[in-house]
Amino acid sequence: MTLWFVFALMTVAAIFAVLWPLSRRGRADTGGSEVVVYRDQLAEIDRDMAAGIIGAAEADAARIEISRRLLAAADQSEHEAPVPGSLRLRRTAAIVALVGLPVIASGFYLALGSPRLGDFPLAERSRVADANQPLTNLVAQVEAHLEKNPTDGRGWTVLAPVLSRLGRYDDAVRAYRNAITYAGDSADRRADLGEALMGSAGGVVTADAKAEFERSVALNADDAKANYFLGLAAEQDGRKADAAAIWQKMMAKAPSDAPWRPLVQAALVRVGGVSAPGGAGAPALPDGAVAAAKDMSEADRGTMIQGMVDRLATRLKTNGDDVEGWLRLVRAYLVMGQRDKAMSALADARQAVANDADRLRQLNEGLKSLGLDG
Repeated sequence: MTLWFVFALMTVAAIFAVLWPLSRRGRADTGGSEVVVYRDQLAEIDRDMAAGIIGAAEADAARIEISRRLLAAADQSEHEAPVPGSLRLRRTAAIVALVGLPVIASGFYLALGSPRLGDFPLAERSRVADANQPLTNLVAQVEAHLEKNPTDGRGWTVLAPVLSRLGRYDDAVRAYRNAITYAGDSADRRADLGEALMGSAGGVVTADAKAEFERSVALNADDAKANYFLGLAAEQDGRKADAAAIWQKMMAKAPSDAPWRPLVQAALVRVGGVSAPGGAGAPALPDGAVAAAKDMSEADRGTMIQGMVDRLATRLKTNGDDVEGWLRLVRAYLVMGQRDKAMSALADARQAVANDADRLRQLNEGLKSLGLDG
């Protein structure tokens, strides 16, 4: 109500500003009045001189002064004479101001404003999302919004991963399904849905979760999350060879800086697989060694890999400029679960390249990709 009252006052003020100049009459013809007075003074001077009240010299001086004033008054009267206004024009302007201005303003407001927008009470404003609120409060607000707008695909897409991080896997499954329904299908959403189904099952790749991972791979054959969990499903089913094949394929295609490489490498070691040549985990095996390793027992294969890691560590002690070698060594120790040796190798690597800014920067970037402080 107060807002409409303010609008009404503003409209009245605008109309008043237009009508006020039209309502004022022209200025009084002050210049014309002065001309009459000066003419009377000239006539009075003639009468006074005829009566002998003033002399001829005084009369001439007075006439000159009064004539000067008379000319000035006459000139000012010409400049200030009001322009005669038209009564019809003033009436037209008044009607436009009284009727036209409100009509035009209302037209603009109806076209550009929001006359049907409901009121926003103070109690509702206090419930607007605040980044400083606890995460659970923000989630509750988003959930309340989605109850009123269940087809908001973007809202479901934002909410689903947050629910997974909070451990609300059943709610996350529902959110991911709604995101797929209302925001569109994608490999990432299918893989995330499968992971949420695993969370609901306590980390087991159930048949439903596996189906979602397979749908993800069908949409994107290189989806890392879906492929990793399909390998995990094979491992849980006791098919270690199938799991190793899936993960070896991932390692062969992956870029050297893929953040998930250590995880997959560790999984390969767990199932007794051998990483693809050129992998970024333990040192790459030569082609002949790869063939030989397939026929080795798990213990013999581990011994062979440990020997290669030891030889790499020995070489780096004499040639510490090989940044890629240091990164491979640190990765290898991490994959084999030897974190103490990995941290020791990290310290040795930094000391070896401390005097070379470019190599030190390259080393730190590589360590960050391993999840270590660069």
